[in-house]
Amino acid sequence: MINTFQNGETVTIEKIIFNGYRIGIPIPFPMKYVYCYLFKQQDGYVLIDVGYNNKRGKTAWEDAFRELHMEPGEIKTIYLTHFHPDHAGLADWMHQLTGAPIFMHGIDAKMMERVWGENSSQSRNIKEMVIEHGTPQELACEIEQQMDVLVQQVRPIPVIHTITDQVVFANREWKVIHTPGHSTGHICFFQEEEHVLISGDHILEKITPNISVWPGASPTPLHDYISSLHRVEDLQAKIAYTAHRRPIGNVNERIQELLKHHEERLAAILELAQNRTAFEVAKDLFAHKELTPHQWRFAIAETIAHLDYLSIENRAKKIIGSPLKYEKLH
Repeated sequence: MINTFQNGETVTIEKIIFNGYRIGIPIPFPMKYVYCYLFKQQDGYVLIDVGYNNKRGKTAWEDAFRELHMEPGEIKTIYLTHFHPDHAGLADWMHQLTGAPIFMHGIDAKMMERVWGENSSQSRNIKEMVIEHGTPQELACEIEQQMDVLVQQVRPIPVIHTITDQVVFANREWKVIHTPGHSTGHICFFQEEEHVLISGDHILEKITPNISVWPGASPTPLHDYISSLHRVEDLQAKIAYTAHRRPIGNVNERIQELLKHHEERLAAILELAQNRTAFEVAKDLFAHKELTPHQWRFAIAETIAHLDYLSIENRAKKIIGSPLKYEKLH
């Protein structure tokens, strides 16, 4: 493991399986780092995820290249697991630096444009969504403003190509597994012979990936996520190299924990759904935390996802009105 402090920033570079590298790039969120993966291929390197677009992220990459004694141009291909800013924010900067083409699932390539593009109305759409679900106007406006700031951390968006269902790096074939849930176009990479999974944000150690409803994305993210967990469970992966925190050795055990967590969360939310809005439910659910507008956005959208799941499963009823409310069914 290499830790460098050359520019006042810590970069963790860890040698992993297949002579690859797990590189921790700092992000301004509670997880602190996003882990990107660098693997050798015949004519250079493949990079999976790029990090958040700010000075700290760029400095960390410059330090990493120096520590690894490599030129950025040695990266020949870039894959993005999904469109979120801590994974895709530096896409254009890295493309300009390396000249490497960028690939991701077609659904999330469209979401990149919808959410971060020059003509994006996603901030306003999210404000309207949270107001529809009972969020006070003042908080909704703060959520919109925070989203407008975040947009600047991803633009400009480079040309993005649609990934195929199989790719080659580290002298091995990898299946590209579509795992919708955390994002609708989220992908993992699976090496079948060695049962190695590069899991992005699909499975994480200790923390649970955020599963939320967003304008323009799947209306059933929690159904999608549960199906994706079962799909990955069937792979019988021996290790998952995650995008946050530590790699996971007991992959299927962790999947069971995640399934149990959502069933417990659904039960808790169902008890709170007594002719109430998603915002009212979220307020009770997260009463133990002081949330920023950024965190409120996720808390409300995650609560909506669980309430809609309960509604689809006929465990709760959505009461159409202004605002929308939910009622537990007996």
